[in-house]
Amino acid sequence: MPGQRSRTGVWLVGARGSVATTVVAGTAALRAGLAGTAGCVTEQPGFPDAGLPALSDLVFGGHDVACTPLPKRAEQLVEAGVLPHGLPAGIQDDLAAADAEIRQAPLPDGTTSQGDAVAAIRDDIVAFRERHGLARVVVVNVSSTEPVLAPHPAHDSAGALRAALAAGEDVLPPSSLYALAAITAGCAHVDFTPSAGMRIPALHKLAEEAGVPYAGNDGKTGETLLKATLGPMFAARGLRVRAWSGTNLLGGGDGETLADPAASASKEVSKQHVLGRTLGHPVEGEVHIDYVPSLGDWKTAWDHVAFDGFLGVRMNLQFTWVGCDSALAAPLVMDLARLTARAHERGVSGPLGELGFFFKDPVGTDEHAVMAQYETLRAFAAGLGGGR
Repeated sequence: MPGQRSRTGVWLVGARGSVATTVVAGTAALRAGLAGTAGCVTEQPGFPDAGLPALSDLVFGGHDVACTPLPKRAEQLVEAGVLPHGLPAGIQDDLAAADAEIRQAPLPDGTTSQGDAVAAIRDDIVAFRERHGLARVVVVNVSSTEPVLAPHPAHDSAGALRAALAAGEDVLPPSSLYALAAITAGCAHVDFTPSAGMRIPALHKLAEEAGVPYAGNDGKTGETLLKATLGPMFAARGLRVRAWSGTNLLGGGDGETLADPAASASKEVSKQHVLGRTLGHPVEGEVHIDYVPSLGDWKTAWDHVAFDGFLGVRMNLQFTWVGCDSALAAPLVMDLARLTARAHERGVSGPLGELGFFFKDPVGTDEHAVMAQYETLRAFAAGLGGGR
């Protein structure tokens, strides 16, 4: 059916979370003309015509362990100051349609093996694609951050991973089960969290065999965005940074998850990668993440930068970043879903390092300077344009 060729599915892992709800609500608001495009990179004036799927052609579904319906979650986000008052009432049909496509996460529970869980996830994605006559589906992980992955011999090769799963072994974290399901369903994949996801050598090989693109890791929405912007400034001016320390105060589900030191460790690693890469040398200082429940979906970052100027004069820069994480992340998820879908359509496969602009710890590239990443993104998008 010609009218359905450009319809693209976005399968959200963590589909009833704050970020996913804001993605669905925000896309519906844009479709209905109830909101502007602030924060949407690929909707800004002057961005190359990449032939991306239109916002009106996106269809949402996903997995979650939570049961609160999206219309209710949207109302909760209104109360939290994330969504505008009155918006849920204007997009009820869109919220209900997306909620009807959310499935209970079929993760292993002692009676179901990881191999069976991957098959069940894949079947849900494939059924979603067929039910709506979608040209393709992009799987986007916006779920809670996992602890740092412990290595396992099965991670090293596709054959070893297949054998381990066939034997009923538990060798993958939940995020990687979804990544593997995306690969076996022939879908592009985006890791918006620092969880392991696609970052397992065996999955790289399987994605290559399947000819699917993937992008990640850990969406760059706040403090790290400033680091990636300010780091190159110090380097270009020859101002040597001696120390860079930061404290992050988070509320909401993400903050609660990161209150666990095992989970916060992976986030702290991804947040610090950018400094050494942009400054060209290691610096003193650490990133601290503290859970403050009363902040809800908002976050605050305080940073202190100590640097040396001419004649060794010691100076410092201090800044405070206060933002709503869901509102910062949602438009980037929309951009990434559209860009990876178009890349898949154009036959691009493997790690999409050209999308490093969106991530703290990007796969497929060592570039961390934000403006250099932006120019790479523009060139990539321009190359996606043209015929279908």
